[in-house]
This record gives sequence, structure tokens and C-alpha cells, in this order.
Amino acid sequence: MKKNIHPEYRPVVFRDPGADFAFLTRSTATSDKTIEWSDGNTYPVVDVDVSSASHPFYTGRSRVMDTTGAVEKFNRRYGR
Repeated sequence: MKKNIHPEYRPVVFRDPGADFAFLTRSTATSDKTIEWSDGNTYPVVDVDVSSASHPFYTGRSRVMDTTGAVEKFNRRYGR
């Protein structure tokens, strides 16, 4: 591998604020926000919209994710 061309690989917290769920893993993702984790260390935090705690496939509950009216637009355009 070439040296000094790869991003830094470090611990990062991914947080789903809607489900109040967070997990610590290693990633190259960057963020200006930080969070203090349960081990007492401070890590960068990346907020995500959907995680395994809020995704309908993993939770077994379905919810409508159509916020732009795409279904209605399709029905109007193609006469359904």
C-alpha cells in the first residue's frame, strides 16, 4: 500500500437520534461533533437517519418514508 494516501481509521460513534441508539465502531468517517462514551473517552459522533434500531426490516414495524409525495405524483402522472 502507498503511504499517506489513506484516510485515518479510528473509533467513531454512530448515533440514531430518532431511536436513541448509538454504537461505537471504527471508521474513516469524520465529524466536528464529539460525544463522551461510557468508557470515559471522547469520540467523534456521526448522526444517521436510519439504523438497525429504527429500520422497519429489523424492527418488524413498517412506516411510510414518503415525504416528497412521490407515490401521489406517480399516480397522477400515470393515471392510477
